[in-house]
Amino acid sequence: MNPLTVGVRREDEPGERRVALTPDGVGRLVAAGMTVVVESDAGTAGWFDNNSYAEAGAEVVTTGELYDRADVVLSIGLVPPERLRAGQAVVGMFAPLRQPGYAADLAARGVTMVSVDGVPRTLSRAQTMDALTSQANIAGYKAVLVAANAYERFFPLLITAAGTARPAEVLVLGAGVAGLQAIGTARRLGAVVRAYDVRPAARGEVESLGAAFVELASVADARGEGGYARALTEDEQQAQQRELAEQVARHDVVITTAQVPGRRPPLLVTADAVKAMKPGSMVVDLAASPLGGNVAGSEPGRTVVTGNGVTVIGADNLPATMPTAASAAYSRNITALLLHLVRDGALAVDTGDEIQAGVVVTHGGAVVHAGVARLLERTTS
Repeated sequence: MNPLTVGVRREDEPGERRVALTPDGVGRLVAAGMTVVVESDAGTAGWFDNNSYAEAGAEVVTTGELYDRADVVLSIGLVPPERLRAGQAVVGMFAPLRQPGYAADLAARGVTMVSVDGVPRTLSRAQTMDALTSQANIAGYKAVLVAANAYERFFPLLITAAGTARPAEVLVLGAGVAGLQAIGTARRLGAVVRAYDVRPAARGEVESLGAAFVELASVADARGEGGYARALTEDEQQAQQRELAEQVARHDVVITTAQVPGRRPPLLVTADAVKAMKPGSMVVDLAASPLGGNVAGSEPGRTVVTGNGVTVIGADNLPATMPTAASAAYSRNITALLLHLVRDGALAVDTGDEIQAGVVVTHGGAVVHAGVARLLERTTS
């Protein structure tokens, strides 16, 4: 039997500088008996050149040859369906709960779709495969650097001969992976940090990083499944927004990180809350997306200055701005997942496995992921 051929594509989304597999990952797959082909210049934006891939044991090929030869295509973003053929598999971060139509297209083509963002986050043996966590860590870190760069005052308390500069007051909304990293980074820069999360259990993590936990009287425990928060009811969300507006107005920098899988991000900072902020203050919205974000008026990939002098940054893909670190982390995740999926030199799909049940979206010409299948049924009924 011929060895499984794994292809690494060059990402083509505007601003995307990451690559799905680094030379280090190539070495691990080759050692496991796989053949690796890499599209020419796939890693150059992250400072992984063609020679480094060749030295690791990969073959650098043209675009056409990549798709012709690969049994499994590794990616970060969406692969054009017309590039793929029946019997092929594609592995990446495809957000199928937001884009079920893409899954339907691949199923119709007979392509097996594996979406890394479906890795069960509460399953300990899947932690090395958890790309959402690795990329959220980077996003939370970079969000604070983006804020500090745009904020026109100091973050730390500074006492100088020219006077004393008070520390920036930073509010982080959402204490998941990205939020906790943002808290720690802002604290290391010397800011006074407060944080809010709808899950009361987050208090201990927030306080362990030296930040104060903000309590709202209007929202009860909103723990959801898989380590995420559940979506709030409309009444809960309105009450939350009213209380948060008071907190937002007193801070210099607000970083929002709240997302609910498969749904529009919750609106946490309303237009009125932004209007109540001081001139020169700012908001970084990590949840900014075409569906909307946590902040009224935020736009993915854009920086907007409001009429009252508040800077609103829609930070939609911060990991791509740190491509070397982000690619290295993603490569470790996708390598661990691929090694879990391969048995006796071939891709072995078994949706009875907990991990595969979360990540395998299409197989054998059908959508096999229960959540995505339900979404498609609703849209066609």
